[in-house]
Amino acid sequence: MNSGFVFTDEVGRPLHPQHVSDQFYFLSYEAGLPPVRLHDLRHGAASLMLAAGVDLKIVQETLGHVSSTFTRDTYTSVYPEVARAAAESTAALISTAPDARQARLITLPART
Repeated sequence: MNSGFVFTDEVGRPLHPQHVSDQFYFLSYEAGLPPVRLHDLRHGAASLMLAAGVDLKIVQETLGHVSSTFTRDTYTSVYPEVARAAAESTAALISTAPDARQARLITLPART
């Protein structure tokens, strides 16, 4: 039976959100995983999608946000690998080296 809900009982009735969270905590504990909120998985998935280069509009629609602006503002952290790739791409475009294949990159201190 397709009730449209993500978490249901055997007959398709929605489960109470706290019940789902409690089950998630219990299963995480039993698996020896560190404590994390179920909702944090949503944030993690969105961050990984953006880090993988998934278009912001796709991430927005996946999460059900009304606007991509909200999605962008909520997930502003950038993985170091993504930041480096962006810096290298930008440097390749604006290289001041005589040979465009020899772009110079500088390493900035990590943000704390």
